[in-house]
Amino acid sequence: MTAPRAGIHEIMTSVGGALGATGFTDVLGLPEAKRYVVMVIDGLGLDLLREHADIAPFLSSLVNIDGVLAGIPSTTSVSLTSLGTGLRPGRHGMAGYTCRIPGTSRFLNTLQWDDRIDPLEWQPHPTVLQQLANERLAVTVVNDDRFETSGLTRVSQRGVPFVGVRRPWDRLAAVVEAVERADHALVYAYESAVDHTGHGHGVDSEEWRKALAEVDRDVADLRAALPSDVVLLLTADHGMVDVPMDDRFDLVDHPDLRDDVVLVAGEARFRHVHTRSGAEETVAARWRDALGDRAEVRLRDDAEEWFGPIDPSVRGRFGDVVVAALDDFAVFASDAFSIELLLRGFHGSITGRERRIPVLVAG
Repeated sequence: MTAPRAGIHEIMTSVGGALGATGFTDVLGLPEAKRYVVMVIDGLGLDLLREHADIAPFLSSLVNIDGVLAGIPSTTSVSLTSLGTGLRPGRHGMAGYTCRIPGTSRFLNTLQWDDRIDPLEWQPHPTVLQQLANERLAVTVVNDDRFETSGLTRVSQRGVPFVGVRRPWDRLAAVVEAVERADHALVYAYESAVDHTGHGHGVDSEEWRKALAEVDRDVADLRAALPSDVVLLLTADHGMVDVPMDDRFDLVDHPDLRDDVVLVAGEARFRHVHTRSGAEETVAARWRDALGDRAEVRLRDDAEEWFGPIDPSVRGRFGDVVVAALDDFAVFASDAFSIELLLRGFHGSITGRERRIPVLVAG
């Protein structure tokens, strides 16, 4: 595996540096330009792209900046918040796909959100897009119109105009129009088909390969439509692995692992386990014995290399015990997350296949 060069939280800040914005450093060595389009292709890990180069000839033809990793957990809400704030999870506080609402026995689904949770209080740090807009760049988000007022958008991309679209050709037109609006501009765009198909059918499926081929054509069309001086940067929020249907570890079948546990959150590949006060070491030992070498089990205080230093204000969102699945293993909790058992493709954990992401430059 290529030595880590940077994290996903350093991509958008590097774009800021390449655009010449004050206070931003380009640690990736991106080409200098006055206009950038950054598109996230959800779920397209670098390993998957390289293994299917024949299906994605345009994407595979581009120069990749190697050694860039998604954070941990390697999941959409965490990654997009890191990308959007320039911060690691321990700072911005987005702990996972689901994470405990401190002081309660409830968890927040960070994709569906909860009207009782104010996104600006949940994540108060300014977004990179806001900061770049303050530098007099014309900054625009182009995304599915369903996401305009979502909690995740407000957490990770707030503070700039949002253009809602529904189809790839609408997105193409909106991105081109937005980036041509000014001499100094940045447009953020998002594509979800690869991730959505991977969850439902698995990444080793004809449906997934068809989705990748269609996205490749759409991105090639976008590059062709953009002005020649605009740099198009393509990245992802995580990779994906298939979990076999016939051998799934479900906590419902292991009730002893719930002893001294207040709440289980996260997702199948990365669990946050919240324990009764003082019971974290006992719980961690019990989970290690049960899971063996199929997962890495750590205490929260021993996992800061995963999350970065954890700010005290968000500490309670991270499990007292955290469980990272390895290989093609996953920990299900069908009583609380029954839909997960219907899925084939997963992400969230610490493996290279889930964390290695492309940073493709189409200048």
